[in-house]
Amino acid sequence: MAAPGGARRWQLLWLLFAGLMHGASSIFVVKDGNGTACIMASFSAAFFITYDTKSGPKNATFDLPSNAEVLNSSSCGKENSSEPSLMIAFGRGYKLTLNFARNKTRYSVERLSFTYNLSDTVTFPNASSTGSKEVESITDIKADIDKKYRCMSHNQIHMNAVTIVLHDTTIQAYLSHNNFSKEETRCKQDETSPTTAPSPKPTTTAPTPVPVPENPSVFRYNVSNANGTCLLASMALQLNITYERKNNVTVTRVLNINPNVTKATGSCSPHLVTLELRSENATTLVFYFGLNTTSSRFFLRGIHLNTVLPDAKDPNFKAANDSLKALQATVGNSYKCNAEENIQVTKAFSVNIFKVWVQAFKVEGDDFGSVEECQLDENNMLIPIAVGGALAGLVLIVLIAYLIGRKRSHAGYQTI
Repeated sequence: MAAPGGARRWQLLWLLFAGLMHGASSIFVVKDGNGTACIMASFSAAFFITYDTKSGPKNATFDLPSNAEVLNSSSCGKENSSEPSLMIAFGRGYKLTLNFARNKTRYSVERLSFTYNLSDTVTFPNASSTGSKEVESITDIKADIDKKYRCMSHNQIHMNAVTIVLHDTTIQAYLSHNNFSKEETRCKQDETSPTTAPSPKPTTTAPTPVPVPENPSVFRYNVSNANGTCLLASMALQLNITYERKNNVTVTRVLNINPNVTKATGSCSPHLVTLELRSENATTLVFYFGLNTTSSRFFLRGIHLNTVLPDAKDPNFKAANDSLKALQATVGNSYKCNAEENIQVTKAFSVNIFKVWVQAFKVEGDDFGSVEECQLDENNMLIPIAVGGALAGLVLIVLIAYLIGRKRSHAGYQTI
């Protein structure tokens, strides 16, 4: 049985990921033995967790509460021995930890970890296991020394079955003035236009292409729970990633998703269906399908990518977009497109999808429903129809001209 208010939480989660609402920000401060602040942070956070029950996977969502507090185990760090850390506790055994690191010019949240309590039956009703679980991930939260990190946008951090969404974030470590600095480093998500840092020796202004592999293999994916199948997808996937190498040359790499070395998982819920693909090369690609209850249509609303690029200046590549409107069809029907589709996720990342056939939420058995063709296929069908029609019209014109000419030639003779 679902927890009371479960439907309401799902509505809030849906609005959150759509960027339409967010919780209030909380302020957290870590001080040294003299009472001087060394870390300050202000942000709101939402948590999305998939957990197992006897009836199949379930989802729990909740916000960082206003009564969350900084633990005494938080630290300003010690030079050459330990780095600063911010530990925030709330609820029945929940802990969010931000571990910082720095070099000569920048500092970062090197690692973010989260501990949650499956024994909390209010948040995780009917959970198959109990006790605490901890997950962790690297982050892209970084800023210049003596500047605060500022990010108004949603920043999603994925850790196995847990997704944390930070919003309206201000963070600064290694404080020198006991308060946030006036100067700031903005996050990539807030950037509205690309900016290029001045360089005395520019190497290139356009991405350098790398060899393009052959088209990827088509594979059929299936996501189910105790209530049956919620997603069928047959498609081939190819990733286009633009990044800067260690030698400052910008390149665009094309990577195929090989289904033979990829593990597919996912989750089903009333308003969100996920398909998660994990490759052996540390690549995680997640598709999020949403539901428009007003029009009774499903659509691909989000794609997230985490991968490692060994030759990149920053090897850990992340990209996400939760405002997509792709692969749409009426619930109960399937979306099909034989033509290649390109979905632009971010400026640096896009996905090529080949021969896609997908159906989400309402699936009868393991068979696709009635097909709704993509516009690209319809356009491709119109071309031969138009050519055929033009040829038929030309033949008709020639035939009419011939008949008229023949009639006139007969009229030129008299009967004797």
